[in-house]
Amino acid sequence: MTQRVGDRSRALPPQAVRRLVVRSLLISVALVVLYYRLPMTGALDASGTALLVVGLVVLVVLIVWQVRAILRSPYPGLRAIEALAGVIPLFLLLFAAAYVLLANAQPQAFTEPLTKTSALYFTVTVFATVGFGDIVPKSDAARVVTTVQMLGDLVVLGLVVRVILGAARVGRHQRSADPDTAEPSTRHEPG
Repeated sequence: MTQRVGDRSRALPPQAVRRLVVRSLLISVALVVLYYRLPMTGALDASGTALLVVGLVVLVVLIVWQVRAILRSPYPGLRAIEALAGVIPLFLLLFAAAYVLLANAQPQAFTEPLTKTSALYFTVTVFATVGFGDIVPKSDAARVVTTVQMLGDLVVLGLVVRVILGAARVGRHQRSADPDTAEPSTRHEPG
């Protein structure tokens, strides 16, 4: 018995789910490994700030590319999850790197010296709006970068996630409306 094209109860192929899990984990792990492997001994000066800005521009380009890929994907929901698995860690790691460089340039910028791990921890506590208070920005530069991250967090949570999930919804709607682009397991068999 074949299922209707718009039927939400259809199961995803197990290999698609496995690919999603593996690719999402690989993307996240690769970004974290890259973060820990890159030498960050410089300072957050003009070139460090430019790198942060370039990184954020690359992030925006990546988001636009991912939204387009989601709209064309046979499994837009899976593709959206994969996109978020790359976009959110990249966003967090960009700011963690900026905090490491800032702490290298201004040792008094935070209440304690920042290693890569403590910078990542601080970035995640700001992103999650937990703010334990154990690491606090003390210098104006550190407060500015933290404020930019907070505003970026609101954009990521309020806009980027919504756009990516909206693209998945539109992609699913397009797939259900056009039998020629529907998932292979959901096409009507003649006869």
